[in-house]
Amino acid sequence: MFEIRKDRSPQGRKKLHAERQHYLDLVAQGVGTAEACRIVGVNRRTGQRWRHGRASRAGRTTSASSVPPSCAPAARPLVSSRFLSQQERLVIADLDRAGATVRAIARELGRSPSTISRELGRNSHPTSGDYRPYAAQARAEARRPRPKTGKIAASPALRDLAQGMLDDRCSPEQIAQRLRRDHPDRPELHVTHETIYQALYVQGRGQLRRELEGALRTGRTARKPRRQPDQRRSRFTAPMVMISDRPAEVCDRAYPGNWEGDLIMGLGNASAIGTLVERTTRYVMLVHLPGRHDAETVRDGLITTIATLPEHLTRSLTWDQGVEMARHHEFSAATGMPVYFCDPHSPWQRGSNENTNGLLRQYFPKGTDLSVHTAQDLAAVAAQLNRRPRKTLGWDTPAERLAMLLTDAS
Repeated sequence: MFEIRKDRSPQGRKKLHAERQHYLDLVAQGVGTAEACRIVGVNRRTGQRWRHGRASRAGRTTSASSVPPSCAPAARPLVSSRFLSQQERLVIADLDRAGATVRAIARELGRSPSTISRELGRNSHPTSGDYRPYAAQARAEARRPRPKTGKIAASPALRDLAQGMLDDRCSPEQIAQRLRRDHPDRPELHVTHETIYQALYVQGRGQLRRELEGALRTGRTARKPRRQPDQRRSRFTAPMVMISDRPAEVCDRAYPGNWEGDLIMGLGNASAIGTLVERTTRYVMLVHLPGRHDAETVRDGLITTIATLPEHLTRSLTWDQGVEMARHHEFSAATGMPVYFCDPHSPWQRGSNENTNGLLRQYFPKGTDLSVHTAQDLAAVAAQLNRRPRKTLGWDTPAERLAMLLTDAS
């Protein structure tokens, strides 16, 4: 019985006959070089030298300067043990012919039932449906080599149809769906839109012309990675307090003084107006941002606007994760008003503000320069909105509701 030596200090090549033989036996059984070296307890380079011999300094094997392997190992299995072997396919054929269930075959082989089910579905005879183990092995081996020739590259007819529709400014999804509809009886012409994207973008599979600026509406020449919301990195140096940590009384609009905020943008995003909406009364305040709308300007504009409110109406502010709020901690320190941030791509978490922004577009249409409006213009628009009766307030106006709150507080 082979035993791994305890002393791992260098002992010279002549004293490792047992280790070398055990290593070669493991390789013959299909164990990889790295794993076999780990089991035997030798360096990976030593194992590679045992298998392939020692090459000369010039990189060529010669009889004078190379040391061949001590013995040639048996042929290594072509595939990993995670794939079904020829012997296992023989067992599957025998049990399937005897009427055994998929789960019974899986238990016999120690495999997952889904593995057996896929094997029977993929490698049975296409017409008779019989499972023939040697033919199944040949089919599996024919599908295994990588890299594969893509479906579009292998079919000139499919390639020409897809290229023609791309030249006609169709999107990959439109191409995929149209080919299925126009050629229902020709599965060789059926592809998914991802296959077409792969043919355009992935190097080595570019079976379609890469004039992407003209072929795709986005004009991208490379795929744009997408992060999941929980994988996004914070844009701010100061930590954000998320909307999930906002107190419950803010959510049910029980108390006034909780505001929602955002920016509406002008032509080319070169100008902006800050909008604030009180959640309980829907009272609107507009923040004048002359010239710029960077984090410092937005911070100063918000501080100036919030300073006009009584203390009991400055409980909290909810905003999205726009870069204009990078100075949120400085705003909170100056006003004593915590800022809560919405989740990415979740505008409904500021529903009152989003609705108000839509109303404001009647006064500040999209695609116009918002910097031409003075602070007095913004105050006049806000006053008009606050005089407008609201269904959600029982046809009271926001100004009337706010006046009632101020009266009750006094």
